[in-house]
Order: sequence, then structure tokens, then C-alpha cells
Amino acid sequence: MLIQPHPGLRWQVRRIGSEGAPLLVVDQAVADPDRLVRKAARGHFTSQGALFPGLRIRAPLSYEVFLEQLVRPLLDAHFGLPARGRLAFPVCHYSLVARRPEALEFLQRIPHVDSTAAHGLATVHYLFRGDWGGTAFYRHRATGFECVDDARRDAYFARLKDESEGDDAPAPGYIRGDTPLFQRIDAVAGVFNRLLVYRRNSLHSGDIDDARVPPPDPLAGRLSINSFIDVLP
Repeated sequence: MLIQPHPGLRWQVRRIGSEGAPLLVVDQAVADPDRLVRKAARGHFTSQGALFPGLRIRAPLSYEVFLEQLVRPLLDAHFGLPARGRLAFPVCHYSLVARRPEALEFLQRIPHVDSTAAHGLATVHYLFRGDWGGTAFYRHRATGFECVDDARRDAYFARLKDESEGDDAPAPGYIRGDTPLFQRIDAVAGVFNRLLVYRRNSLHSGDIDDARVPPPDPLAGRLSINSFIDVLP
């Protein structure tokens, strides 16, 4: 399955919050996004991993080739990463958010980081046409952290543990905007064939409406391709 960039592909680089972490927004990412949707519809989605609130299945290996061609020229200028480094894809999955709000664990009710490593990127490629929400970025109020790297990890998670047992711990449900613990500092709408690239240590969350949880259906639900990219020496 050969995946080509869209001839009308366009991109912009934004900076998130006061710490200015890079956020790449790519519109009209692939030439035939409906082909990716059809591929997902033929697959068997299962629950994978403890934290993702839904179902996943492996994306085509050719999607990694497409991502590498897209991202590599931007690594140095926009993410401060070595453009000549080898890229690895520890995660590259179709994803469907589908868990009911009342079933979410504490860590699924707040923003998260995918990794505290300095050289890790994440991508999300929206492949739905419904109004299922995009991706939001947050600041942790108590520490002021917008990113959680190795140097901040212990302090952040120690404070988070205390907050999980305090009066401001979130009730069951997806986070969607400001809360006593977190402030939303940026958000990107979920637009069909839009792709985001950001550092995995940026605090972020899907923007999911508790009253309208998507169905676990690739053709009607919140289908995306989520990838992690490691830039290796």
C-alpha cells in the first residue's frame, strides 16, 4: 500500500503556551485518505495498552515510510533534533476512542505525556469527518509545567499523586478545557486528513465530549492514526 502526500499539502508551525514547544499542523496530509479509512474498516480492532481509552490495530508499514519522508526535513529546524538520525516507530496504530466516561481511570481523565524523553515525537492523523473533537494542550497549574521531561518527571508525578487523592481530583469523564488542576493553553480541531506532530513530553489530551462518546466503528467513529517517533543517533 503506497501512501503519497497530497499535492495540496500545507503546513504551519505553532508554539504551544509560554514554554513554546513546537506543534506542526499539516492539512491535506495524504493524497487518498479514504483508502486509509477503508483499510482500517477491514481490520480487527482490540484493546491495547492500559492507558488508551479505546481500540487499536496496527497501521500499514508504508505509513511509517510516508511519515519519515514528511517529518525528517523538519526535525532540525523546528524540533531541534538531528535530521540525520535514524527514525524508529515504537507505535504506529489506527485508534478509535470508545471508552465510556464513567469507566475512565484517573490518568485517563487528565492530560498526559507519552514519554519524558527529549528525542521523542508523537503524531495524530485525523481520519474522521464527524464532530468528534481534536487535540488540546495543557499546563499543570501547581508546577506550571507544560512539558514533563526527565528532569521534571519525579516532581510532577509526586505532585500528581497527591492531587489524585485531593478534593480537586477530577470526576469521571474526559477533560475538555480548564479544570482546578490543569489549564488548557492550545487546541487544534479534528479536521479530516489533518496531521499533528508534537513532542511526546507535551501535556496533551484528546478533546472528547462526554455526552457524545464516539462509536467503536472506523467508518463512523473517531478514527485516527497515532504514531510515536524516536530519533536515534
